[in-house]
Amino acid sequence: MVVRERNPGPAQATEEKTRDKILTAAGEVFADQGFEGATIRAITERAGVNIAAVNYHFRDKAELYTRVVLDACSARAAWRDAIADAPASPEDRLRSLIYHFLKLLLDPARPAWKRRLMVREMANPTEALDQLVEQNIRPLRDEYLLPTLNELTGGYCTRRQLGRISASVMSQCHYYLQCQPILERLITDYKMDDAEIVEIAEHISQFSLEAIAGLTRRARQS
Repeated sequence: MVVRERNPGPAQATEEKTRDKILTAAGEVFADQGFEGATIRAITERAGVNIAAVNYHFRDKAELYTRVVLDACSARAAWRDAIADAPASPEDRLRSLIYHFLKLLLDPARPAWKRRLMVREMANPTEALDQLVEQNIRPLRDEYLLPTLNELTGGYCTRRQLGRISASVMSQCHYYLQCQPILERLITDYKMDDAEIVEIAEHISQFSLEAIAGLTRRARQS
């Protein structure tokens, strides 16, 4: 017997469209005003829906905010792409990770509100960040980044040391997101595009690999 996949009916499609409109509008409002400053009224006005629609899809403002943060700030897609592209050598795996992570953070094709919301949530963390870390960031770091760094260091570094190396690599990527307003003022011809992301990724990769090699030499000698 052939089982045919059911296409969503008109009512379901309308509900999904409404939910997407609410999430997008909420993301824009939260990015501009933060969780405390944002109101459901402002979100419904921007989305063009009534309050009942928000209550139907989300229990309260906190649940809506958490869903927006998890959707906008998740690095899962970037890590998945990095893993899919990952070659055999740990050096190239690290390069792949750095490039795809930077693409997530800096891609000008992504809605700007997602970058603003990410910066705001890191500066003023809420319970949504707890969920983001536990469901997304921690498992991906532990299952992909730390094993790659362990391979690069030949197993000579402790997990604590690997954690610090991980933080150093990721912080270089975050710098270009959080300090973009400064860079735009320091560099007169500053422009973020695909070519710039590739160049930054290669710089961070080479800088990190050379630092890791130096740390590994010292670890072997100790």
